[in-house]
Amino acid sequence: MQIQVNSSNHIDGNARLDEWVRNTVQDTLERYEEDLTRIEVHLRDENGGKPGPQDKRCQMEARPKGHQPISVTHTANSLDQAVEGAATKLTHALEHLYGKLRSKRGVLELSDPEA
Repeated sequence: MQIQVNSSNHIDGNARLDEWVRNTVQDTLERYEEDLTRIEVHLRDENGGKPGPQDKRCQMEARPKGHQPISVTHTANSLDQAVEGAATKLTHALEHLYGKLRSKRGVLELSDPEA
């Protein structure tokens, strides 16, 4: 699973931040590692240099093998909270996708007359 981190002009995108984001995403989505080809992470400060509540935004887009991309967004007071919140939302979205696939597969297996 490839993890790509992008940040806007108002986010100080350094190697330490990139590594922390990659580790957070990889740890949170570890169980889906074999099912995903790539995850793109976009970090943004909505207010630019001005302070404000809920102005840090993290958008994550996962590319599941054989399926359409899934995108989630989370805003928070800090980048840490935004990244962790988006990773949690993405985990829930992937659980939903793969849960639906498992239940469809189960219905198909039960309705198979040769089973």
